[in-house]
Amino acid sequence: MGLNGRDEHHSPSSAKSPRGGGGGEHNSPPISCPRGGAVSSFLLAAALLTFSLSIGITATLAVTFSTSLSLCPMQALFFPATSARFVQPESDVRPPGADVPRLAYLISGSRGDLDRLWRVLHALYHPRNLYVVHLDLKSPVEDRLELATRVGNNTVFQRIGNVEVIRRANMVTYRGPTMVAHTLHACAVLLRRSRDWDWFINLSASDYPLMTQDDILHVFSTLPRNVSFMEHTSNLGQKAEGRAKPLIVDPGLYMSAKKEVFNVWPARQLPTAFKLYTGSAWVVLSRDFVEYVVWGWDNLPRTLLMYYANFVSSPEGYFQTVLCNAPSFVRTVANHDLHHIQWDVPARQHPRALGLPDRDGMVGSGTPFARKFERDDPVLDVIDADLLLGRGRNGTAAGMFVPGGWCGQHRDCGAARANVDDWVLSPGPGAERLRRLMDRIVRSQAFDGSQCK
Repeated sequence: MGLNGRDEHHSPSSAKSPRGGGGGEHNSPPISCPRGGAVSSFLLAAALLTFSLSIGITATLAVTFSTSLSLCPMQALFFPATSARFVQPESDVRPPGADVPRLAYLISGSRGDLDRLWRVLHALYHPRNLYVVHLDLKSPVEDRLELATRVGNNTVFQRIGNVEVIRRANMVTYRGPTMVAHTLHACAVLLRRSRDWDWFINLSASDYPLMTQDDILHVFSTLPRNVSFMEHTSNLGQKAEGRAKPLIVDPGLYMSAKKEVFNVWPARQLPTAFKLYTGSAWVVLSRDFVEYVVWGWDNLPRTLLMYYANFVSSPEGYFQTVLCNAPSFVRTVANHDLHHIQWDVPARQHPRALGLPDRDGMVGSGTPFARKFERDDPVLDVIDADLLLGRGRNGTAAGMFVPGGWCGQHRDCGAARANVDDWVLSPGPGAERLRRLMDRIVRSQAFDGSQCK
């Protein structure tokens, strides 16, 4: 049992076989002539004699029939050994933590989001994961420099080396294609950095986790690595007329200052070369699918990227349309964005802000994330205290992290170093909530029954 009665999850460990010799020296066994060596020597000598006579080189005869001639080494060159040593095959036991996945996060913010993004980063942090953080061009340059400075001066981030700041900020407009381009940029940065991760998750500074990373990693270790999570439907409804047919231009593609998208005419018809899907802009994508979209060995991702450049609110349709028009990925998607979100009725462009009255609904959803939250809303402190093991309560830099198995028995997260046992997990109640959600959306008939409909 771990701290506070929490079960600790350890991936199976393996002990490496010691090297021979005890002192690290490599000693080859002595070579001995196998039985029948005399006959073999005679046959070889005869062969050399015949060869020598055929080319008229008599000097070879003298060498061949020299006294004390040993043919054992030569026999080893020409004939398979009759008493070869048995070589022990390498162990099939996987190294510690091989079954624990790695998550790759993008956390984005805009003007006024520096402190909020910093808080979200700490609430999500785990040394096993990768993180890309970004403040867009709308945010003051002083805030962007401050973010890079904070990451550079953070002892844990520097020791582990898994947080990267996008220093050349992107212009991001939610209703235009620049948010898609920014997301693909982060995916490319993560793939360039490492391919040793399993899922990509995009979040904003207005998101917040509802469970620990140990909870999430513990449950995700039980899932197939090719499963993606995105809310999607082909039933466009009013979006067919309001988003799919209008042609828009996003000035964020070519202007240094943020401006609203604008319409151009004439409108276009719905496509016939592919089927449109829509859903949530917040996704959890398998690394296989991310590679398919970024590398584009099939032309579909590029074709749809150009199409969605003139699409209203393209972040809510690009990834859905790519996946559901790629046959090899259709059977790998769960119809859920893993977020707890509350919408007004009728729904507006953005969801309503969550507060203290929504606490029970957030917990009951079983989702690992929720949005959106206002800056420093009191409900965030409640989430820290009740769901994130008291994160931030001691007011220290190390206390800003959510305690987990990687923090050790004394829960000293600030002492973590590059060789920390990041595969040691201490899942809590959040893991059980997430497991039940996965039972409903992945390990049930709903998984197959709701894909790309």
